[in-house]
Amino acid sequence: MKGQARLRFTGHIAGAGTTGGTRLVLGRWESSPHGPFADVMVQRPDGHRILLAPDAWVAEFVAATYTFDEVRQVPVQVQVPDAGAAAGSRWHITAGPLEWAFQVGGRTPLGHMLRAVPGPVGRSLAMARITDRVARWTMPGVRTLGSAGNDRLEWYAARDLHRITASTAAWAGKDLGRLADLDPPAEFGFSSTPPQPSLTTLTSTVRLPR
Repeated sequence: MKGQARLRFTGHIAGAGTTGGTRLVLGRWESSPHGPFADVMVQRPDGHRILLAPDAWVAEFVAATYTFDEVRQVPVQVQVPDAGAAAGSRWHITAGPLEWAFQVGGRTPLGHMLRAVPGPVGRSLAMARITDRVARWTMPGVRTLGSAGNDRLEWYAARDLHRITASTAAWAGKDLGRLADLDPPAEFGFSSTPPQPSLTTLTSTVRLPR
């Protein structure tokens, strides 16, 4: 619908489970209406959902978009090597009580397919409607189109997908366990990350109500 404002966030989402049952989702946004920032969503084994946000704007916007039981405003730092999302790169995240590091693996077959889609086409709402149907059947818990709360519509346009092959995480100094699938899927909003630990390069678009 023409005339409705749209907010775009371009960057990466990383998702990983742990053998201890905690599920972790990192959003690292290189471009956004708020400038570059990162936030982390944590779901404990008992289902308790925590947002770790770097400032009040991020805390308010993300909490209005997804569902959490607790919101903490803490420094969030992401160290990314020059290789970025390339295979072999190692990311390190510090967010309040959370210390998380993971290694990026090879590009998935789906990642190769995503790279072949022209950017403007991939970012369109029409394409999101198509990919949403595919995602429902091929990746349990994953959606590319849904409600962002408060009468807002959100869609994801993935441009690349890499596996995460190694991960270590600790909460307040306590080891959360080895790398595992996100099983059950994380429950923050209309979509989870893929069940297998992964790093997605994408643009998220939020259409505001009139």
